[in-house]
Amino acid sequence: MNNYRYKKITVKVGSNVLTKSDGTLNDENMAHLVDQIARLHKAGVEVVLVSSGAVAAGRSLIEPHKKLDTVSSRQLWSAVGQVKLINHYAGYFQKYTITCAQVLTTKENFSSRVHYLNMKNCISTLNENGVIPIVNENDTISVTELMFTDNDELSGLIASLVNSEALIILSNIDGIYNGSPDLPESKVIAEIPVGTRLESSIISTQKSNFGRGGMMTKYNIASKVAKEGITVHIANGMKKNVLLDLMDTSKTVVNTRFVPKSKKASDVKKWIAYSESFAKGEVKINEGATKALLSDKATSLLLIGVVEITGSFKKGDIVRIKNENNELIGIGKSQYSSEKATKVLGSKNQQALVHYDYLYLID
Repeated sequence: MNNYRYKKITVKVGSNVLTKSDGTLNDENMAHLVDQIARLHKAGVEVVLVSSGAVAAGRSLIEPHKKLDTVSSRQLWSAVGQVKLINHYAGYFQKYTITCAQVLTTKENFSSRVHYLNMKNCISTLNENGVIPIVNENDTISVTELMFTDNDELSGLIASLVNSEALIILSNIDGIYNGSPDLPESKVIAEIPVGTRLESSIISTQKSNFGRGGMMTKYNIASKVAKEGITVHIANGMKKNVLLDLMDTSKTVVNTRFVPKSKKASDVKKWIAYSESFAKGEVKINEGATKALLSDKATSLLLIGVVEITGSFKKGDIVRIKNENNELIGIGKSQYSSEKATKVLGSKNQQALVHYDYLYLID
């Protein structure tokens, strides 16, 4: 009998854990990660793996015949590297008679509720059939402004999508420090309660060698996921058995844990939380409406509090909600078209512009 603290997890592993300093895949680290996931899987833990490493793997395999721009290089290396990456995973999992599946996605796959639910069904079906989903952004075609910030953002969306109990982000350091990780006096912050805002000056802005993200991205994504009611751990994936030890209630592991909100967000709110990139318009609201939305009382956005509407959108489209200082405070699904909303701007006794059930507020 095991003492695992979660039964359903999303694990994100970064490029710096999966690759060596020369850009080649770190076979030893990959094999050890699979060993740990296989043990959890055999014990009945449902695991979704979000894995970086395709671009780094491709970089080690092929040298462009001519100088390429950033986009073309990324397309070349990711297309070649993804084959190597998934073949390695398939081989390692096969040793445990476990089947894994490649799930490549783009941010646009989550642009509508229908696409979002299709992705949810795909991953759920794989898990129900004992298959380990290995998710990665399709860098071969994700070359627009609609790219994920990095796989940290993707892992947050996936954890939310499949209703994981926890998101475990494996990096190459122990967690978030209260100063620069390079300074001996800096310590790992053990817990960050939901809603806590750390000073950006204490969070390292250094990017990984082969990935696009850094600790600031991890902090922002972890904060968002915890707000949705999912526990987040940032831990050192270079340490032996760190995933198993983190899951074991009888062991103590140095890591940063984001304490989740006690009440989980609805599935619709989870989708809206990651939909800012797909917003078709913006609504600016007055001070009274801002205070009402940010109060402890659940409330919808009423037209009487709206002072300006920009952009062209239809009923059901996503809109950004900003205060009078032009600061983003929320994202929501409009119950009006922009044309109709403009006509009844500031009116009383009208249907809410954004109902509370379709409103996501940003801290």
